[in-house]
Amino acid sequence: MNKKFPFLLSAAAVVFSAISLEANASSGIISLQDTSKAPVEKLPPNNSYSPAFTGQTRIAGIKTKTPLDIKVLAEGLKRPWGMTVLPDGRLLITEKTGTMRIITTAGKVSEPITGLPEVNSGGQGGLLGLTIDPAFAKNRIVYWTFSEKTSTGNLTAVAKGTLSADEKKIENVNVIYRADPAHPSMGHYGGRILVDKSGNLLVTTGERSSLETRPQAQFLTSANGKVLRITKEGKPAPGNPFLNDSSAKPEIYSYGHRNVQNLAFHPVTGDIWTAEFGPMGGDELNLVKPGKNYGWPTITYGMEYSGAKVGEGITQKEGMEQPVYYWNPSISPSGMSFYSGNMISEWKNNLFIGALSGKHILRLVIKENKVIGEERLLADQNQRFRSTIQGKDGALYAITDEGRLYRIAKK
Repeated sequence: MNKKFPFLLSAAAVVFSAISLEANASSGIISLQDTSKAPVEKLPPNNSYSPAFTGQTRIAGIKTKTPLDIKVLAEGLKRPWGMTVLPDGRLLITEKTGTMRIITTAGKVSEPITGLPEVNSGGQGGLLGLTIDPAFAKNRIVYWTFSEKTSTGNLTAVAKGTLSADEKKIENVNVIYRADPAHPSMGHYGGRILVDKSGNLLVTTGERSSLETRPQAQFLTSANGKVLRITKEGKPAPGNPFLNDSSAKPEIYSYGHRNVQNLAFHPVTGDIWTAEFGPMGGDELNLVKPGKNYGWPTITYGMEYSGAKVGEGITQKEGMEQPVYYWNPSISPSGMSFYSGNMISEWKNNLFIGALSGKHILRLVIKENKVIGEERLLADQNQRFRSTIQGKDGALYAITDEGRLYRIAKK
């Protein structure tokens, strides 16, 4: 059953109309604060680190003026994680426990799609990100990432397969890449995947969370803590920055990342953008360039969860990239997408990020590779937003850990 959340953004406030939901959902008035002048973050930072440049954090708040219509299209999904749009506009999603489903824009949910390899869904693992081949309408090929248990531990794996004609199973499954080394940790798998303009796959990984594995983000001999670029057969992609470096894995595109759970191409420039989890504070938005080092764990704007400094407690170092933007305290940025549709013109080329611990959808206005405005949407829904994507219809869709699928459109 669809739940409808119409709301109008006025000059004074943003107010949702009162609604009635089923027993497993909340009801009542939902509001968004007016953030037209002050930064949206009101909590104090976790540390006293200073930004490297003006506007690197806590930029002025903005608010959407277009009247919006919010619907919960589906509930009861099992920890949805990844989402992609099929040629006919339906959504293909992954569920963390190891299944895929297709959901129509009217909210009809398919039965679980079977045939997938076994996933290790403990901790932060499971069936993770997915994307479809640009020629999906002809070849029906799907690519996805998942956490795989091996004899030496767990790792991020990449697979591909063909969605059957009856859409009930994935056929001809082939695991094309494994990000080694494996480790017993069940955290920081990364897991987003996209096809780039050259037809190769971009894959994000995490440094696997433990103090033991953390330094691997800096190791060019490890696939962990990286953005990887591989062919559709799982081989290092032509043009990679370390392709001819015998001391580095040739599939590495960028390194020094902590845990990258998102990936998006700017709709105008084609630039690669990611956001990654910091420790306590210091979540980062990065413009990813080939061969660049993004600093973890040597530099960070975050702290250990104990309150201690990470390493030397420094935020800048020569040869290491600064984040375009960072959040302190953390919001836990997960799946994100740029909006390029015409339905909501003021959102054109804005970036939308699902915030897990922040429990909102983050809207960022970016100009000349700098964040110039920030807004929090659906903050009163009390949901851990896992991923966002623009639909064929120009609406924004979002999934949550609690099992909801939202549609956000012009009223």
